Formats: sequence, structure tokens, C-alpha cells
Amino acid sequence: MTTFSSRLGSIQKKTNSFVCVGLDTDPAKLPQHLRGKKNGILEFNKQIINATKDLVCAYKINFAFYESLGKDGWTIIEKTRALIPSSIMTIADAKRGDIGNTSAQYAKAILTDMDFDSITVAPYMGKDSVQPFLDKKNKGVFLLALTSNAGAFDFQYQKIGKKRLFEEVVSTSQKWNEHHNLGFVVGATKSADIKSVRSLAPDIPFLVPGVGAQGGSVEEVIKYGCTKDGYGVVINASRSIIYASSGKDFADAAHSEALKLNNEINFFRDALYP
Repeated sequence: MTTFSSRLGSIQKKTNSFVCVGLDTDPAKLPQHLRGKKNGILEFNKQIINATKDLVCAYKINFAFYESLGKDGWTIIEKTRALIPSSIMTIADAKRGDIGNTSAQYAKAILTDMDFDSITVAPYMGKDSVQPFLDKKNKGVFLLALTSNAGAFDFQYQKIGKKRLFEEVVSTSQKWNEHHNLGFVVGATKSADIKSVRSLAPDIPFLVPGVGAQGGSVEEVIKYGCTKDGYGVVINASRSIIYASSGKDFADAAHSEALKLNNEINFFRDALYP
């Protein structure tokens, strides 16, 4: 059976890309000619996907931007999901995580019914809150380990004995990785600590937000985040790509930014993993 981790690696090799485009589509930021139109968000997503699908290994749909639209938002999620080629990884950025029977329903809704390839999950409530997602053997579960926001220092860096909390999350959760479908969210803006996470999890895929608009270093993500074979990171960029232009050329601009990011990633990959 092909595992989630091996499938991700195969997609990255085939596409020669670590780029993930985040579809954090805000109605207020749509180009003027699409703003207020009935199908404006879906048309925007469609054009972004068509313009970038030859340059990416994954798309990440941030559920918050769609859930805020009510029932229409769920329809847009499903229709956007259907636009993404099956050869490209889909990530539901839903940040779920609750008691076991509740997580089981979230897992069914998003990973089975909506057929996303993977999902982001908050690990704070422990193993039983994560297990229903991991039980979907061919689906990926990206646990929030070290996030890119300023508030990460409130809890994630607190000491638990000799370890910081994020290190404890990384160490403990790997014991649950029976089906090789566990990944970690590791923020690019915390690049000094990416090396620490990689040393604790030498073979686990990382979903890395924080490059682009948030200013994370691509070079440091590749240097410290890749596995020993030069793979293992999915680098997400949202605003810097999808809002590269506010005009009718937004799709062409998105293509240019995705190409620029992919070229930058591959430049450092070639230099560091010849």
C-alpha cells in the first residue's frame, strides 16, 4: 500500500516542486471585476489553479475564509476541491481537534466525504483527539507543532522538563505514526528552530507556512527543514501569490510569483542537495 508520505514524495519528484499555494480567498481582496459577483470567489480560485497547477505540489484551502460565508462557503470549498487535479496534493487547513467521537466526525466530513488528501490538526487535546484522523490510513495529518505567528511564544516555547512544548509534541506524536501519514506544521518564521524539529523527526513531512508575505527564509527552510534526501518540506505561500495583482492580470501575476518561488526553492535545493 502506498503511504501518504511516499505519495507526497512522488508528487514532489514528478512536479519538481515543493510549492503549495494557499487559497485563502478573501472576498474583500478579489480583483474589482470579480468583487460582488455571484461566482466571483470560485472564478478567482479556478483561474489561480489553472495558472499555477504546473508549478505546485499542493493546494491548501483555508476553511476559515469559506466557513465565514455560511452554506455558500461549503459549496465553494467542494467546487474548488473538484478543480484541483488528482495528481496534486490537497490540504484542508481546518485546524480541527476535539474529543475522539467529535474528531471522528470531522475526519469523516473532510477526509472521506470531501475527499481531501490531508488536514491540519491541533494536538493540544492529545492522542485520542488526533487518532481518528490518523486512522484514515491513506490520508495525511499535519499536526501544529511550531507555528509562524507571534503568539507561538505564549505556549509552544514553554519548558516541559528539559523540552519545550513543541518538542514534546513532535517527540510524543511520532509514536502514533503507525500508518506513515503524520506530518508537522513548522513555521518558516521560526527558522532557527526548524533544525531542532528536523533532528527529532528526521523522516516526517513538514508543511511550512510563513514564506512570502510573512518573510520567512526559503534558504533556511531548505537548509534546516529538508530530510537527508533533500525532500520532506511543503512550502506554502498564500497572499504573495494569489494577491500578486489586484487587476484582471491576477492569474498571470500568480503564475509569475509561483514560478519565482519554485525557482528560488530549487536553486537552494540544487546547491544544498546536489
